[in-house]
Parts: sequence; C-alpha cells; structure tokens
Amino acid sequence: MEQVLERGVAIVIDIGKTHSKVSLWSRDGHCLDKLSRANQVPAAAPYVPLDTAATADWLIEALQAFAAHPIEAIIPVAHGAAVAGIRDGVLAFASPDYEWEIPAETLADYRKGRDAFAVTGSPALPAGLNIGSQLHYLETTHSAQFREATLLPYAQFWAWFLSGEARSEVTSLGCHSDLWEPSAADFSPLAKRRGWAERFAPLVKAGDVVGTLQPGLAKLTGLSPDVRIYAGVHDSNAALHAARGFVEIGGAEATVISTGTWFIAMRLGETKPLPEHRDCLINVDVYGQAVASARYMGGREIELLGGRIDQSGTEGLNDALNSQMILPSQVPGCGPFPDATSLAPSNPSPAAVALYAALMTDAALDLIGARDRLLIEGRFAASELFTRALATLRPDTAVFTAASEADASFGALRLIWPDLRPDGALQPVMPLDADLHTYRQNWQNEIKRRGTEQ
Repeated sequence: MEQVLERGVAIVIDIGKTHSKVSLWSRDGHCLDKLSRANQVPAAAPYVPLDTAATADWLIEALQAFAAHPIEAIIPVAHGAAVAGIRDGVLAFASPDYEWEIPAETLADYRKGRDAFAVTGSPALPAGLNIGSQLHYLETTHSAQFREATLLPYAQFWAWFLSGEARSEVTSLGCHSDLWEPSAADFSPLAKRRGWAERFAPLVKAGDVVGTLQPGLAKLTGLSPDVRIYAGVHDSNAALHAARGFVEIGGAEATVISTGTWFIAMRLGETKPLPEHRDCLINVDVYGQAVASARYMGGREIELLGGRIDQSGTEGLNDALNSQMILPSQVPGCGPFPDATSLAPSNPSPAAVALYAALMTDAALDLIGARDRLLIEGRFAASELFTRALATLRPDTAVFTAASEADASFGALRLIWPDLRPDGALQPVMPLDADLHTYRQNWQNEIKRRGTEQ
C-alpha cells in the first residue's frame, strides 16, 4: 500500500493536447505518483470541441486517488490556443479544438482585422491556432452562447473549475493568440476593438493563489477545502520556468526546446527580428517578458511518420543517411517550412525519423538565433539519436538534457515553491561521429528545389 506522507504535498494538473496528467509532488521536488489519460476527440456539433467534460470527470477521479495525502496546493498547466467561456457558473460554450478548421470565409473575414505581427508577435496561423480566430467564429456563429460569457484561457479554466474564481494570465494570453501586445504588457488593439479585452477575467500572475478548493469538490474528492488553487500557466512556459532552475540556464544566454505534440524553442536573452511566415512568434513568460520562439508540430509529425523514435541508441544512422530523405512538412502550414510539400518513404526507420526531427529542430533554432546553450526537455529528450544529431548539427552550442524531471509539471511546481531547484546536474549531449553538415545542405537544397518546382 502506498505510503501516505505526513508533510504537505502539491498536485500539478497538466492538460495537454493529446494527453492529460495529474502528478503528486513532495516539497523537495520529487514526483511521488502520476496518473495520465489520452484525450478523446468528441464528435463535431457543429464544431470539434476539446474533451473538457470527460477530462473534468477523470480529474475528479484522479484527485480522489490522491486524497489520502495532505494536499496543500494545486496548480493547473494547459496547452495554448484554447479559450473557455463561463456564465452563471457553467460553461457558456464548448471550447473549440484548435485543430478544427474554421470555415475559410469566416477565417478570411477575421484576418482582415488582425493587428500586425510587429504589434503582437503573433503570426497568422491555420485552423484555430490564433485564439482571436476562435472568438471571431464563436461571436459570429454562436452569438447567444458567446454573449455575456466571461472569457478565460484554458489553464485558468481549470483553476476556475477547482476554485470557482475566474482569472486570466499572460503566458496563455501571449501564446500566438492575437490578443496580447507584449511591448505594452496589455491586451492588443484588436482585443480592445472587438470588446474581448473587457470580457476576459481579471489578470493575475501564474503563481498567484486565486482561491481554495470549492466545498462541493472537496466533499466529492476527499481533499481539504483549504487546498490553495493557483492561477496556472501555459505548458511551454512552464517548461521554460523549470529550465531556469538550472544554474547553466537561468540568467544566461540559452535556449530551451520543449518537446511534445509541439516542439517549441524559446530563447532567453536578446530578441532578434523574427520571420512572421515561418512559425516564429513572441511568447510571454511568467514574468511578462517577451521570449523569441519558434516551433513546429514535432510530436505529431513523428506520429504521422510511424510514431517511433528509437530510444535504444544510434543504430540505423548510416542506413538513414543513405536512404530517401524525409522532407517537410508532414503537418501543412506549421513550422519553419509551412508551405513545403512533404516527402517521406513508406515506413521510414526510427533513425530516419529521428534525423528528420533533428533537422527540423535545427532549422527552427536558426530562426531565433539560438546559440551558446541549448536544453532539450520533454518526452523526446530520451531519444539518443535525435539529441546527438542535434548536437552534431550545432557544434558551437553546448547541448544538454536533464537527468531529473525538469518538465512542465516541475516548472509549475516552482511557481508554488519558488526556491525549488531541479535535482542533479544537466547532462551534456555528445555529438555523433558522422558528417551531418553535408546531409543538411543536401536536405535544404532539396527543399528549395521542390519549392521551385511547385
């Protein structure tokens, strides 16, 4: 039987795009237990929503499983590009899934009023990846449900679910939403023109306590009604906050790449001009500071290519270098080559997929001027071939992985207990004994050649 701790512990709720996780953490930063669930895709009616209701039911069960512990705090983490609306204590509308394709005419109408990239640091993205496009769709086609609803980002929806207190927070609002102006630390002109800014719940910081666990939930889960509920944070920014706990990363010129459904590179230090049309953006960190970022849907691309990256070593590299190249992009409209036409052999080897992921990541890092230090975190940091190939492609950069659990959940935990530091040192990644620079040049040339032929 699991030992019940006598000291206070905390729960991190991480609602990702493909999976949801609930983890139990000690005060010294060790993960004691973790539960996870694959998110479902509900039927579209009339649009595809997020799996919110089923996730809420599962979350209650997960909290019940941890009720024997002296829980003192809960903090939510959630993926970006998601918005909720509440009215009279319930959801006013189903939160749209950002992968659902907003009707072309509606999306084109929305884009006529967008602010310039220079204002928001938010590029025009496909489907519903800009929250503003979701709000435009809802206001245009579901005005009865949308009218008078209080708006809040998805991480803060879960804080509201737990506490009954509605708040907003900048890491989610500043995540390619079109709704935030980083240089002004305020809502964007678009959000103000459309009246959306005043509809969002009051702003707080990610590490602020918004309330305590609702009495009804306390009774249902067995947790204390005195459990503190924190505002919560966007998942990639939580990973960035975790990385800042390492002495090699915090306060230094460094880049952190979070690997999951999305591969998101965030550069600490100077912000260079970014190319708007190559999936670069300005994120906003937990301190409200602008962070130059580049991304692509790495986890999804890997899944489409076979779902595997060999984690056992570097076997198969030579065969991958001598086989047909995988060319971007498996997910159209995203990443450093959003308009490229994909090319891949049938059933590519894990080594070929890992090499492709390294090349795509390298291209994204170049766009934000990443240099000096690079920390790879997330589930694909376990792939030796991916990480070592990336270190080979970037010989002037010190590349690291973390031996401890310095992930998004740990970053959220650091908002509860700011003095926490990751356990253990960063692990240097050794380059491969292979010429990847010639391969990269050929790969880039082939991308250009195919683009010219289109």
